[in-house]
Amino acid sequence: MGHLPGAVLCAPGPPSLNPTTSDTPWGRQMHDRKPVQSWLTDMDGVLVHEGQPVPGAPEFIKRLRASGKPFLVLTNNSIYTPRDLQARLARMGLDVPEEAIWSSALATAQFLADQRPGGTAYVIGEAGLTTALHAVGYVLSDFAPDYVVLGETRTYSFEAITKAIRLINDGARFICTNPDATGPSVEGALPAAGSVAAMISKATGVEPYFVGKPNPMMMRSALNTIDAHSESTAMIGDRMDTDILCGLEAGLETILVLTGISSRVEAERYPYRPSRIVDSVADLIDEV
Repeated sequence: MGHLPGAVLCAPGPPSLNPTTSDTPWGRQMHDRKPVQSWLTDMDGVLVHEGQPVPGAPEFIKRLRASGKPFLVLTNNSIYTPRDLQARLARMGLDVPEEAIWSSALATAQFLADQRPGGTAYVIGEAGLTTALHAVGYVLSDFAPDYVVLGETRTYSFEAITKAIRLINDGARFICTNPDATGPSVEGALPAAGSVAAMISKATGVEPYFVGKPNPMMMRSALNTIDAHSESTAMIGDRMDTDILCGLEAGLETILVLTGISSRVEAERYPYRPSRIVDSVADLIDEV
């Protein structure tokens, strides 16, 4: 996956621990943007954290829905269908419509449908990915498929990985829903799609095309889904290396919240910067 040339040049001005200050070049740049008319937000670390809603997140979603502004909740996790995720969020008090959820599985299915309509794929993944591929007319097959598609699953099978390696060696194109190397669990980190993709790449010499964040393809497909424009859309995320990078390269206003992975100090270590940093989505309720 390539990054847009010169993307980091979108972040002028000297380093500052508070890029929201209006008398900095960074602050002046933010005043030059159009008012936010649509919102994209990451899910884990922004709306929910360790199985609990982030304080202010239910009120933020409620305000978004009442405003009538288009919005999507984004996730790199390809395990669940939008209906599954809607139910999980509802149990935590977050009333997010099914159609307002956009996953790397949906983005991957849309990408493949655009590239090779009505194609075939050998899939390592769960219902979120297989359902999305079926919905765009793809046939799942292990007989000379157009693609090997790797997503997240709770139980990676050595047999399935071996099959994927052999199919790629035979000419199947390699797609991965997201590059995340690990995922969270109560016991600690779990290997995720990015780690398994690295193993397959080592065995085949073929690198996958990652569709999910930080590929700006994920953002552009989300914008198209809600008929939004980059110059009037904000992306809220908790990770500099995925959410903020992805939003920046897609031309969005980027807002880092401090309720997940990246801290304010860590954000300063990156060569690119968010448009601004806030403590949590609770600080954005009045802006909707």
